Amino acid sequence: MAKEEETRTVNQAEEIEHLKKRLEMLDERLDNIDSIVTVVAERIMKQPITINVICPRCGGNIEIALLGVEKPRR
Repeated sequence: MAKEEETRTVNQAEEIEHLKKRLEMLDERLDNIDSIVTVVAERIMKQPITINVICPRCGGNIEIALLGVEKPRR
């Protein structure tokens, strides 16, 4: 009986460690996404950017143009 509880405790500890690793990976991915979005936003504010996407249904080319105006710095 004690051995079963010990095994259960070890399994729970392993699951917790696995969850910690997955949370760290998710946090890192979110940081990377944040960095990419920030760079794109800064670029859009400085100059126009065009994104070309091919529709997976019809195969048509979709062009998305993003324009912005950079505020003057004081």
